Amino acid sequence: MLRYAITLAAVTCATAALAQGSAARLSADVKTLASDSFEGRAPGTPGETKTIDWLVARFKALKLQPGGPNGGWTQAVPLVHTRLGAGTMTAGVPLVQGRDIYVSTVRPVAKVAIANAPMVFVGYGVTAPERGWDDFKGLDLKGKIAVFLVNDPDFEATPGDDSAGKFGDRRMTYYGRWTYKFEEAARRGAVGALIVHDTPGAGYGWATVTAPAGENYDIVRKDPNARVLLQGWLEGAAATRLFAASSLDLVTLRKAARRSDFRPVALKQAFSADLPVTFDRAESRNVLAKLPGRGHPDEVVMFGAHWDAYGKGAPDAQGRTIRPGANDDGLGVAGVLELARHFAAKPRTDRSLVFALWSGEERGLLGSETYAVDPVYPAAKTVANLTLDILQTAGPARDVMLVGAGQNDLEDMLTDAARAKGRAVTPEALPERGLFYRADHFSVARRGVPTLLLMAISGAPDLVKGGRVAGQAWLDGYMKCYHQTCDAWDASWDLRGAAQDVDLFATIGGKLANSRAWPQWRDGSEFKAIRTETAAERR
Repeated sequence: MLRYAITLAAVTCATAALAQGSAARLSADVKTLASDSFEGRAPGTPGETKTIDWLVARFKALKLQPGGPNGGWTQAVPLVHTRLGAGTMTAGVPLVQGRDIYVSTVRPVAKVAIANAPMVFVGYGVTAPERGWDDFKGLDLKGKIAVFLVNDPDFEATPGDDSAGKFGDRRMTYYGRWTYKFEEAARRGAVGALIVHDTPGAGYGWATVTAPAGENYDIVRKDPNARVLLQGWLEGAAATRLFAASSLDLVTLRKAARRSDFRPVALKQAFSADLPVTFDRAESRNVLAKLPGRGHPDEVVMFGAHWDAYGKGAPDAQGRTIRPGANDDGLGVAGVLELARHFAAKPRTDRSLVFALWSGEERGLLGSETYAVDPVYPAAKTVANLTLDILQTAGPARDVMLVGAGQNDLEDMLTDAARAKGRAVTPEALPERGLFYRADHFSVARRGVPTLLLMAISGAPDLVKGGRVAGQAWLDGYMKCYHQTCDAWDASWDLRGAAQDVDLFATIGGKLANSRAWPQWRDGSEFKAIRTETAAERR
Protein backbone atom coordinates (compact mmCIF):
# COMPACT_ATOMS: atom_id res chain seq x y z
CA MET A 1 0.00 0.00 0.00
CA LEU A 2 2.86 2.40 0.85
CA ARG A 3 4.49 1.77 -2.53
CA TYR A 4 1.19 2.51 -4.28
CA ALA A 5 0.78 5.71 -2.29
CA ILE A 6 4.25 6.90 -3.20
CA THR A 7 3.74 6.10 -6.87
CA LEU A 8 0.37 7.86 -6.92
CA ALA A 9 1.85 10.90 -5.19
CA ALA A 10 4.70 11.04 -7.66
CA VAL A 11 2.29 10.90 -10.59
CA THR A 12 0.13 13.60 -9.08
CA CYS A 13 3.10 15.90 -8.43
CA ALA A 14 4.44 15.34 -11.92
CA THR A 15 1.20 16.43 -13.52
CA ALA A 16 -0.02 19.19 -11.23
CA ALA A 17 1.85 22.04 -12.90
CA LEU A 18 1.19 20.67 -16.34
CA ALA A 19 -2.54 20.53 -15.68
CA GLN A 20 -2.56 24.29 -15.06
CA GLY A 21 -0.62 25.23 -18.19
CA SER A 22 0.34 22.60 -20.70
CA ALA A 23 -2.95 20.68 -20.62
CA ALA A 24 -4.94 23.88 -21.12
CA ARG A 25 -2.79 24.94 -24.06
CA LEU A 26 -3.11 21.50 -25.64
CA SER A 27 -6.88 21.73 -25.37
CA ALA A 28 -7.02 25.22 -26.86
CA ASP A 29 -4.88 24.27 -29.85
CA VAL A 30 -6.92 21.14 -30.58
CA LYS A 31 -10.15 23.12 -30.29
CA THR A 32 -8.88 25.38 -33.06
CA LEU A 33 -7.46 22.69 -35.34
CA ALA A 34 -10.57 20.52 -35.06
CA SER A 35 -13.03 23.37 -35.62
CA ASP A 36 -15.33 23.29 -38.64
CA SER A 37 -13.50 26.19 -40.26
CA PHE A 38 -10.48 23.88 -40.83
CA GLU A 39 -12.76 21.46 -42.76
CA GLY A 40 -11.07 18.31 -41.49
CA ARG A 41 -7.58 19.34 -42.67
CA ALA A 42 -7.48 17.25 -45.86
CA PRO A 43 -4.44 17.72 -48.11
CA GLY A 44 -5.00 19.83 -51.20
CA THR A 45 -8.13 21.57 -49.86
CA PRO A 46 -8.90 25.03 -48.47
CA GLY A 47 -8.67 23.35 -45.07
CA GLU A 48 -4.99 22.68 -45.72
CA THR A 49 -4.32 26.30 -46.61
CA LYS A 50 -5.86 27.48 -43.36
CA THR A 51 -3.99 24.81 -41.38
CA ILE A 52 -0.60 25.68 -42.84
CA ASP A 53 -1.10 29.39 -42.30
CA TRP A 54 -2.13 28.84 -38.68
CA LEU A 55 0.79 26.51 -37.92
CA VAL A 56 3.37 28.85 -39.43
CA ALA A 57 1.89 31.75 -37.47
CA ARG A 58 2.17 29.74 -34.26
CA PHE A 59 5.82 28.91 -34.87
CA LYS A 60 6.56 32.55 -35.70
CA ALA A 61 4.88 33.68 -32.49
CA LEU A 62 7.08 31.28 -30.54
CA LYS A 63 10.18 32.88 -32.16
CA LEU A 64 11.29 29.73 -33.96
CA GLN A 65 13.12 29.87 -37.28
CA PRO A 66 11.97 28.44 -40.62
CA GLY A 67 13.18 24.85 -40.89
CA GLY A 68 12.22 23.96 -44.44
CA PRO A 69 14.17 23.95 -47.71
CA ASN A 70 15.73 27.22 -48.86
CA GLY A 71 14.98 28.96 -45.59
CA GLY A 72 11.22 28.52 -45.86
CA TRP A 73 8.61 27.25 -43.44
CA THR A 74 7.27 24.50 -45.69
CA GLN A 75 8.38 21.61 -47.88
CA ALA A 76 6.37 20.77 -50.98
CA VAL A 77 4.66 17.38 -51.02
CA PRO A 78 3.63 16.62 -54.64
CA LEU A 79 0.92 13.95 -54.65
CA VAL A 80 -0.73 11.70 -57.20
CA HIS A 81 -4.36 10.75 -56.53
CA THR A 82 -5.69 7.75 -58.47
CA ARG A 83 -9.11 6.10 -58.81
CA LEU A 84 -9.86 2.78 -60.47
CA GLY A 85 -13.03 2.55 -62.55
CA ALA A 86 -15.18 -0.48 -63.26
CA GLY A 87 -13.53 -3.09 -65.44
CA THR A 88 -12.66 -6.77 -65.55
CA MET A 89 -10.22 -9.03 -63.71
CA THR A 90 -9.77 -12.77 -64.19
CA ALA A 91 -7.51 -15.53 -62.96
CA GLY A 92 -9.10 -18.51 -64.67
CA VAL A 93 -12.39 -17.32 -63.16
CA PRO A 94 -13.78 -13.77 -62.89
CA LEU A 95 -12.63 -11.81 -59.83
CA VAL A 96 -15.09 -9.25 -58.53
CA GLN A 97 -13.64 -6.06 -57.05
CA GLY A 98 -14.65 -5.73 -53.39
CA ARG A 99 -15.86 -9.33 -53.10
CA ASP A 100 -13.05 -11.63 -54.27
CA ILE A 101 -10.29 -9.11 -54.68
CA TYR A 102 -9.49 -5.52 -53.83
CA VAL A 103 -6.95 -3.64 -55.94
CA SER A 104 -5.75 -0.12 -56.67
CA THR A 105 -2.88 1.55 -58.48
CA VAL A 106 -0.58 4.39 -57.50
CA ARG A 107 0.70 4.96 -61.02
CA PRO A 108 -0.61 7.95 -63.02
CA VAL A 109 -1.76 5.91 -66.03
CA ALA A 110 -4.92 5.92 -68.15
CA LYS A 111 -5.50 2.20 -67.78
CA VAL A 112 -4.29 -0.87 -65.93
CA ALA A 113 -3.88 -3.39 -68.72
CA ILE A 114 -2.43 -6.78 -67.78
CA ALA A 115 -2.74 -9.73 -70.13
CA ASN A 116 -2.12 -13.30 -68.95
CA ALA A 117 0.54 -12.50 -66.36
CA PRO A 118 1.90 -15.61 -64.61
CA MET A 119 0.97 -15.86 -60.92
CA VAL A 120 3.54 -17.02 -58.38
CA PHE A 121 3.04 -17.73 -54.68
CA VAL A 122 6.07 -16.34 -52.81
CA GLY A 123 5.11 -17.28 -49.25
CA TYR A 124 5.62 -14.30 -46.95
CA GLY A 125 7.84 -12.67 -49.56
CA VAL A 126 10.65 -11.92 -47.12
CA THR A 127 14.29 -11.19 -47.90
CA ALA A 128 16.03 -10.75 -44.54
CA PRO A 129 19.75 -11.59 -44.65
CA GLU A 130 20.20 -10.65 -40.98
CA ARG A 131 17.70 -13.38 -40.11
CA GLY A 132 18.98 -15.93 -42.61
CA TRP A 133 15.75 -15.82 -44.59
CA ASP A 134 15.01 -15.60 -48.33
CA ASP A 135 11.63 -16.61 -49.72
CA PHE A 136 12.51 -15.87 -53.34
CA LYS A 137 15.53 -18.12 -53.94
CA GLY A 138 16.61 -16.09 -56.96
CA LEU A 139 13.16 -15.97 -58.59
CA ASP A 140 12.74 -13.45 -61.42
CA LEU A 141 9.38 -11.75 -60.94
CA LYS A 142 9.53 -9.58 -64.06
CA GLY A 143 6.09 -9.38 -65.63
CA LYS A 144 4.54 -11.65 -62.99
CA ILE A 145 1.90 -11.30 -60.27
CA ALA A 146 3.39 -12.06 -56.85
CA VAL A 147 1.00 -13.57 -54.30
CA PHE A 148 1.95 -13.10 -50.64
CA LEU A 149 0.82 -14.15 -47.20
CA VAL A 150 0.27 -11.31 -44.75
CA ASN A 151 2.43 -10.78 -41.63
CA ASP A 152 5.72 -12.59 -40.83
CA PRO A 153 6.92 -16.19 -41.33
CA ASP A 154 6.66 -16.84 -37.58
CA PHE A 155 3.22 -15.30 -37.02
CA GLU A 156 1.55 -18.74 -37.01
CA ALA A 157 4.71 -20.73 -36.30
CA THR A 158 4.69 -23.90 -34.22
CA PRO A 159 7.72 -25.36 -32.42
CA GLY A 160 8.52 -27.52 -35.45
CA ASP A 161 8.88 -24.53 -37.79
CA ASP A 162 12.37 -23.09 -38.19
CA SER A 163 10.85 -19.62 -38.49
CA ALA A 164 9.77 -19.74 -34.84
CA GLY A 165 11.12 -16.70 -33.01
CA LYS A 166 13.06 -15.32 -35.98
CA PHE A 167 10.69 -12.42 -36.58
CA GLY A 168 9.71 -11.39 -33.08
CA ASP A 169 7.11 -14.14 -32.58
CA ARG A 170 3.73 -12.33 -32.44
CA ARG A 171 5.34 -8.89 -32.78
CA MET A 172 5.14 -7.82 -36.39
CA THR A 173 8.36 -6.75 -38.08
CA TYR A 174 8.71 -4.53 -41.14
CA TYR A 175 8.67 -7.67 -43.28
CA GLY A 176 5.10 -8.36 -42.20
CA ARG A 177 3.70 -5.05 -43.44
CA TRP A 178 1.84 -4.90 -46.73
CA THR A 179 3.94 -1.88 -47.71
CA TYR A 180 7.12 -3.97 -47.58
CA LYS A 181 5.57 -6.72 -49.69
CA PHE A 182 4.41 -4.33 -52.40
CA GLU A 183 7.82 -2.65 -52.44
CA GLU A 184 9.67 -5.96 -52.61
CA ALA A 185 7.52 -7.04 -55.55
CA ALA A 186 8.37 -3.80 -57.36
CA ARG A 187 12.08 -4.19 -56.65
CA ARG A 188 11.93 -7.59 -58.31
CA GLY A 189 10.10 -6.38 -61.38
CA ALA A 190 6.61 -7.73 -60.70
CA VAL A 191 3.73 -6.12 -62.57
CA GLY A 192 1.39 -6.74 -59.65
CA ALA A 193 1.28 -7.86 -56.03
CA LEU A 194 -1.62 -9.49 -54.17
CA ILE A 195 -1.74 -10.37 -50.47
CA VAL A 196 -3.98 -13.14 -49.17
CA HIS A 197 -6.16 -11.54 -46.51
CA ASP A 198 -6.84 -13.08 -43.13
CA THR A 199 -8.12 -10.99 -40.26
CA PRO A 200 -5.69 -12.17 -37.52
CA GLY A 201 -2.64 -11.67 -39.71
CA ALA A 202 -3.70 -8.31 -41.09
CA GLY A 203 -5.14 -7.03 -37.82
CA TYR A 204 -8.36 -5.87 -39.51
CA GLY A 205 -11.26 -7.32 -41.44
CA TRP A 206 -12.09 -7.37 -45.14
CA ALA A 207 -14.35 -4.30 -44.79
CA THR A 208 -11.31 -2.23 -43.80
CA VAL A 209 -9.39 -3.46 -46.86
CA THR A 210 -12.15 -2.41 -49.26
CA ALA A 211 -13.03 0.91 -47.58
CA PRO A 212 -10.94 3.13 -49.97
CA ALA A 213 -13.10 1.92 -52.91
CA GLY A 214 -10.29 1.82 -55.48
CA GLU A 215 -8.85 5.19 -54.50
CA ASN A 216 -5.17 5.64 -53.66
CA TYR A 217 -2.45 8.25 -53.18
CA ASP A 218 1.30 8.33 -53.64
CA ILE A 219 4.08 10.85 -53.77
CA VAL A 220 5.26 11.93 -57.21
CA ARG A 221 8.21 9.67 -57.93
CA LYS A 222 11.12 10.24 -60.29
CA ASP A 223 10.78 6.64 -61.44
CA PRO A 224 7.10 5.79 -62.08
CA ASN A 225 8.04 2.10 -62.16
CA ALA A 226 9.18 2.24 -58.54
CA ARG A 227 5.75 0.87 -57.61
CA VAL A 228 3.90 -2.12 -59.09
CA LEU A 229 1.18 -1.36 -61.62
CA LEU A 230 -1.50 -3.11 -59.58
CA GLN A 231 -1.52 -3.84 -55.86
CA GLY A 232 -4.07 -5.22 -53.47
CA TRP A 233 -5.55 -8.16 -51.63
CA LEU A 234 -7.22 -11.49 -52.29
CA GLU A 235 -10.15 -12.28 -50.01
CA GLY A 236 -9.29 -15.38 -47.95
CA ALA A 237 -11.95 -17.77 -49.25
CA ALA A 238 -11.46 -16.57 -52.83
CA ALA A 239 -7.72 -17.19 -52.51
CA THR A 240 -8.36 -20.73 -51.27
CA ARG A 241 -10.55 -21.40 -54.31
CA LEU A 242 -7.98 -19.87 -56.63
CA PHE A 243 -5.20 -22.09 -55.30
CA ALA A 244 -7.44 -25.14 -55.42
CA ALA A 245 -8.03 -24.49 -59.12
CA SER A 246 -4.26 -24.97 -59.52
CA SER A 247 -4.44 -28.20 -57.48
CA LEU A 248 -2.74 -26.41 -54.60
CA ASP A 249 -3.80 -26.48 -50.96
CA LEU A 250 -3.33 -23.07 -49.38
CA VAL A 251 -3.30 -24.50 -45.84
CA THR A 252 -0.40 -26.78 -46.76
CA LEU A 253 1.43 -23.93 -48.48
CA ARG A 254 1.02 -21.75 -45.41
CA LYS A 255 2.87 -24.35 -43.38
CA ALA A 256 5.58 -24.71 -46.02
CA ALA A 257 6.10 -20.93 -46.05
CA ARG A 258 7.06 -21.05 -42.37
CA ARG A 259 10.25 -22.91 -43.27
CA SER A 260 13.47 -21.36 -44.54
CA ASP A 261 13.70 -23.94 -47.34
CA PHE A 262 10.43 -22.72 -48.86
CA ARG A 263 10.59 -22.09 -52.61
CA PRO A 264 8.09 -20.08 -54.71
CA VAL A 265 5.25 -22.04 -56.30
CA ALA A 266 3.72 -21.19 -59.68
CA LEU A 267 -0.06 -21.19 -60.10
CA LYS A 268 -1.60 -22.64 -63.25
CA GLN A 269 -3.82 -19.62 -63.75
CA ALA A 270 -2.71 -16.42 -65.43
CA PHE A 271 -3.98 -13.04 -64.29
CA SER A 272 -5.57 -10.45 -66.58
CA ALA A 273 -7.00 -7.03 -65.83
CA ASP A 274 -8.56 -4.25 -67.86
CA LEU A 275 -9.33 -1.33 -65.53
CA PRO A 276 -9.71 2.35 -66.40
CA VAL A 277 -7.82 4.83 -64.22
CA THR A 278 -8.43 8.50 -63.55
CA PHE A 279 -5.81 10.53 -61.75
CA ASP A 280 -4.98 14.04 -60.71
CA ARG A 281 -2.07 15.77 -59.08
CA ALA A 282 -2.01 18.01 -56.05
CA GLU A 283 0.65 19.71 -54.01
CA SER A 284 0.48 19.60 -50.25
CA ARG A 285 3.02 20.87 -47.71
CA ASN A 286 4.94 19.80 -44.65
CA VAL A 287 5.65 22.47 -42.04
CA LEU A 288 9.17 22.59 -40.56
CA ALA A 289 10.50 24.87 -37.83
CA LYS A 290 13.78 24.82 -35.94
CA LEU A 291 15.79 26.06 -33.00
CA PRO A 292 19.43 25.96 -34.15
CA GLY A 293 21.93 24.34 -31.80
CA ARG A 294 24.68 26.46 -30.30
CA GLY A 295 27.46 23.88 -30.53
CA HIS A 296 26.61 21.20 -33.10
CA PRO A 297 23.86 22.72 -35.25
CA ASP A 298 24.32 20.09 -37.99
CA GLU A 299 23.10 17.38 -35.55
CA VAL A 300 19.33 17.25 -35.20
CA VAL A 301 16.79 16.00 -32.68
CA MET A 302 13.39 15.93 -34.42
CA PHE A 303 9.88 16.03 -32.96
CA GLY A 304 7.01 15.14 -35.28
CA ALA A 305 3.26 14.72 -35.73
CA HIS A 306 0.91 14.84 -38.74
CA TRP A 307 -1.39 17.80 -39.31
CA ASP A 308 -3.73 16.14 -41.82
CA ALA A 309 -7.03 14.39 -41.16
CA TYR A 310 -9.75 12.97 -43.43
CA GLY A 311 -11.55 16.14 -44.48
CA LYS A 312 -15.18 15.82 -45.49
CA GLY A 313 -17.04 12.57 -46.10
CA ALA A 314 -20.50 11.05 -46.19
CA PRO A 315 -22.95 12.39 -43.58
CA ASP A 316 -23.16 10.47 -40.33
CA ALA A 317 -26.40 9.79 -38.44
CA GLN A 318 -26.40 13.38 -37.19
CA GLY A 319 -25.67 14.80 -40.64
CA ARG A 320 -22.06 15.71 -39.85
CA THR A 321 -19.67 15.48 -42.81
CA ILE A 322 -16.43 16.86 -41.37
CA ARG A 323 -13.99 14.35 -39.89
CA PRO A 324 -12.05 16.75 -37.67
CA GLY A 325 -9.23 14.49 -36.48
CA ALA A 326 -9.14 16.11 -33.05
CA ASN A 327 -7.06 13.41 -31.38
CA ASP A 328 -5.71 11.89 -34.58
CA ASP A 329 -3.60 13.90 -34.82
CA GLY A 330 -4.66 17.36 -33.77
CA LEU A 331 -3.56 16.50 -30.24
CA GLY A 332 -0.18 15.29 -31.50
CA VAL A 333 0.27 18.58 -33.37
CA ALA A 334 -0.65 20.47 -30.22
CA GLY A 335 1.97 18.41 -28.39
CA VAL A 336 4.68 19.39 -30.89
CA LEU A 337 3.68 23.04 -30.54
CA GLU A 338 3.92 22.69 -26.76
CA LEU A 339 7.39 21.20 -27.11
CA ALA A 340 8.39 24.12 -29.34
CA ARG A 341 7.09 26.58 -26.72
CA HIS A 342 8.97 24.71 -23.98
CA PHE A 343 12.35 24.74 -25.72
CA ALA A 344 11.97 28.25 -27.16
CA ALA A 345 11.70 29.57 -23.60
CA LYS A 346 14.98 27.93 -22.56
CA PRO A 347 18.65 28.52 -23.45
CA ARG A 348 19.57 27.04 -26.83
CA THR A 349 20.55 23.38 -26.78
CA ASP A 350 23.87 22.11 -28.11
CA ARG A 351 22.25 20.27 -31.02
CA SER A 352 19.49 21.67 -33.22
CA LEU A 353 15.84 20.94 -32.55
CA VAL A 354 13.48 20.47 -35.50
CA PHE A 355 9.68 20.48 -35.21
CA ALA A 356 8.06 18.69 -38.15
CA LEU A 357 4.35 18.66 -38.92
CA TRP A 358 3.66 16.27 -41.77
CA SER A 359 1.03 16.13 -44.47
CA GLY A 360 -0.53 13.00 -45.96
CA GLU A 361 -0.10 10.57 -43.07
CA GLU A 362 -3.65 9.32 -43.47
CA ARG A 363 -2.94 8.63 -47.15
CA GLY A 364 0.09 6.43 -46.44
CA LEU A 365 2.76 8.50 -44.58
CA LEU A 366 3.22 10.54 -47.75
CA GLY A 367 4.45 13.80 -46.21
CA SER A 368 7.08 12.16 -44.05
CA GLU A 369 8.05 9.88 -46.94
CA THR A 370 8.56 12.93 -49.19
CA TYR A 371 10.85 14.35 -46.53
CA ALA A 372 12.73 11.07 -46.07
CA VAL A 373 13.38 10.76 -49.81
CA ASP A 374 14.76 14.31 -49.93
CA PRO A 375 15.62 15.28 -46.33
CA VAL A 376 16.41 18.81 -45.28
CA TYR A 377 18.55 17.36 -42.45
CA PRO A 378 20.59 14.28 -43.43
CA ALA A 379 19.49 11.03 -41.82
CA ALA A 380 23.08 10.27 -40.80
CA LYS A 381 23.17 13.38 -38.59
CA THR A 382 19.61 13.07 -37.26
CA VAL A 383 20.06 11.89 -33.68
CA ALA A 384 16.48 10.72 -33.17
CA ASN A 385 12.89 11.25 -34.23
CA LEU A 386 10.24 11.48 -31.49
CA THR A 387 6.69 11.19 -32.85
CA LEU A 388 3.32 11.90 -31.24
CA ASP A 389 0.32 10.22 -32.90
CA ILE A 390 -2.84 9.98 -30.74
CA LEU A 391 -2.63 10.67 -27.00
CA GLN A 392 -5.11 9.63 -24.35
CA THR A 393 -7.64 12.15 -23.06
CA ALA A 394 -8.75 10.49 -19.81
CA GLY A 395 -6.38 12.03 -17.27
CA PRO A 396 -3.11 11.15 -15.51
CA ALA A 397 -1.74 7.64 -16.00
CA ARG A 398 0.68 5.51 -14.03
CA ASP A 399 2.25 4.26 -17.24
CA VAL A 400 3.11 5.15 -20.81
CA MET A 401 2.62 2.78 -23.76
CA LEU A 402 5.70 1.65 -25.71
CA VAL A 403 5.18 0.81 -29.38
CA GLY A 404 7.74 -1.49 -31.04
CA ALA A 405 9.60 -2.83 -28.00
CA GLY A 406 13.10 -4.08 -28.67
CA GLN A 407 14.03 -1.69 -31.47
CA ASN A 408 16.51 0.86 -30.11
CA ASP A 409 18.14 2.65 -27.18
CA LEU A 410 15.45 5.32 -26.98
CA GLU A 411 13.32 2.78 -25.14
CA ASP A 412 15.78 2.88 -22.23
CA MET A 413 15.56 6.67 -22.19
CA LEU A 414 11.76 6.43 -22.09
CA THR A 415 11.97 4.01 -19.16
CA ASP A 416 14.33 6.33 -17.26
CA ALA A 417 12.24 9.43 -17.97
CA ALA A 418 9.03 7.70 -16.92
CA ARG A 419 10.58 6.29 -13.74
CA ALA A 420 11.78 9.75 -12.77
CA LYS A 421 8.14 10.91 -12.98
CA GLY A 422 6.85 7.96 -10.93
CA ARG A 423 5.55 6.12 -13.99
CA ALA A 424 6.18 2.79 -15.68
CA VAL A 425 6.48 1.70 -19.32
CA THR A 426 3.94 -0.82 -20.65
CA PRO A 427 4.60 -2.62 -23.97
CA GLU A 428 1.85 -2.34 -26.58
CA ALA A 429 -0.99 -4.82 -26.19
CA LEU A 430 -1.16 -6.17 -29.77
CA PRO A 431 2.33 -6.03 -31.29
CA GLU A 432 1.20 -8.30 -34.14
CA ARG A 433 -0.71 -5.34 -35.62
CA GLY A 434 2.54 -3.58 -36.48
CA LEU A 435 1.70 -0.11 -35.17
CA PHE A 436 5.42 0.68 -35.20
CA TYR A 437 5.30 0.67 -39.00
CA ARG A 438 2.13 2.74 -39.34
CA ALA A 439 3.09 6.23 -38.21
CA ASP A 440 5.29 8.98 -39.66
CA HIS A 441 8.41 8.13 -37.68
CA PHE A 442 8.67 4.99 -39.81
CA SER A 443 9.62 7.00 -42.92
CA VAL A 444 12.88 8.07 -41.27
CA ALA A 445 13.32 4.84 -39.29
CA ARG A 446 13.68 2.92 -42.53
CA ARG A 447 16.48 5.35 -43.43
CA GLY A 448 18.25 4.41 -40.20
CA VAL A 449 17.16 7.18 -37.82
CA PRO A 450 16.39 5.85 -34.30
CA THR A 451 12.78 6.64 -33.46
CA LEU A 452 10.30 6.59 -30.61
CA LEU A 453 6.52 6.65 -31.05
CA LEU A 454 3.85 7.47 -28.48
CA MET A 455 0.47 6.18 -29.66
CA ALA A 456 -2.23 5.76 -27.02
CA ILE A 457 -4.31 3.26 -29.01
CA SER A 458 -1.53 0.68 -28.61
CA GLY A 459 -3.08 -0.47 -25.32
CA ALA A 460 -5.24 0.48 -22.36
CA PRO A 461 -3.50 3.00 -20.08
CA ASP A 462 -3.30 2.40 -16.33
CA LEU A 463 -5.18 5.51 -15.29
CA VAL A 464 -4.68 7.03 -11.85
CA LYS A 465 -8.46 7.21 -11.61
CA GLY A 466 -9.87 3.77 -12.38
CA GLY A 467 -6.76 1.83 -13.39
CA ARG A 468 -6.55 -0.39 -16.45
CA VAL A 469 -10.32 -1.00 -16.48
CA ALA A 470 -10.99 2.70 -16.91
CA GLY A 471 -8.19 2.87 -19.45
CA GLN A 472 -9.78 0.11 -21.51
CA ALA A 473 -13.12 1.91 -21.35
CA TRP A 474 -11.45 5.05 -22.70
CA LEU A 475 -9.74 3.08 -25.48
CA ASP A 476 -12.92 1.28 -26.50
CA GLY A 477 -14.80 4.56 -26.60
CA TYR A 478 -12.17 6.32 -28.65
CA MET A 479 -11.87 3.53 -31.21
CA LYS A 480 -15.56 3.99 -32.06
CA CYS A 481 -14.59 7.48 -33.26
CA TYR A 482 -11.29 6.58 -34.92
CA HIS A 483 -11.27 8.29 -38.34
CA GLN A 484 -14.91 9.23 -37.86
CA THR A 485 -16.83 12.49 -37.48
CA CYS A 486 -16.93 12.03 -33.71
CA ASP A 487 -13.14 12.34 -33.32
CA ALA A 488 -13.89 15.88 -32.19
CA TRP A 489 -12.64 18.24 -29.50
CA ASP A 490 -14.47 17.84 -26.20
CA ALA A 491 -14.42 20.31 -23.34
CA SER A 492 -14.64 17.38 -20.91
CA TRP A 493 -11.27 15.97 -21.96
CA ASP A 494 -8.73 15.63 -19.15
CA LEU A 495 -5.45 16.28 -20.95
CA ARG A 496 -3.16 15.98 -17.94
CA GLY A 497 -2.24 12.48 -19.15
CA ALA A 498 -1.43 13.77 -22.62
CA ALA A 499 0.65 16.53 -21.01
CA GLN A 500 2.53 13.84 -19.05
CA ASP A 501 3.53 12.15 -22.30
CA VAL A 502 4.55 15.40 -23.97
CA ASP A 503 6.67 16.10 -20.90
CA LEU A 504 8.46 12.76 -21.36
CA PHE A 505 9.45 13.81 -24.87
CA ALA A 506 10.66 17.15 -23.53
CA THR A 507 12.91 15.27 -21.10
CA ILE A 508 14.25 12.80 -23.66
CA GLY A 509 14.68 15.38 -26.40
CA GLY A 510 16.43 17.79 -24.07
CA LYS A 511 18.88 15.15 -22.88
CA LEU A 512 19.71 14.11 -26.43
CA ALA A 513 20.09 17.69 -27.60
CA ASN A 514 22.55 18.52 -24.83
CA SER A 515 24.70 15.40 -25.13
CA ARG A 516 27.07 13.69 -27.54
CA ALA A 517 25.04 10.47 -27.41
CA TRP A 518 23.95 8.68 -30.57
CA PRO A 519 21.16 6.17 -29.83
CA GLN A 520 21.64 2.81 -31.53
CA TRP A 521 19.34 0.20 -33.01
CA ARG A 522 19.26 -3.15 -31.21
CA ASP A 523 20.77 -6.30 -32.67
CA GLY A 524 18.10 -7.92 -34.80
CA SER A 525 16.39 -4.66 -35.74
CA GLU A 526 15.60 -4.33 -39.43
CA PHE A 527 17.18 -0.87 -39.42
CA LYS A 528 20.52 -1.44 -37.69
CA ALA A 529 22.43 -2.25 -40.86
CA ILE A 530 21.17 0.94 -42.54
CA ARG A 531 22.39 3.09 -39.64
CA THR A 532 25.72 1.28 -39.53
CA GLU A 533 26.44 2.28 -43.14
CA THR A 534 26.71 5.94 -42.09
CA ALA A 535 28.59 5.42 -38.81
CA ALA A 536 31.68 7.28 -40.04
CA GLU A 537 29.64 10.47 -40.46
CA ARG A 538 28.91 10.58 -36.73
CA ARG A 539 32.45 10.40 -35.40
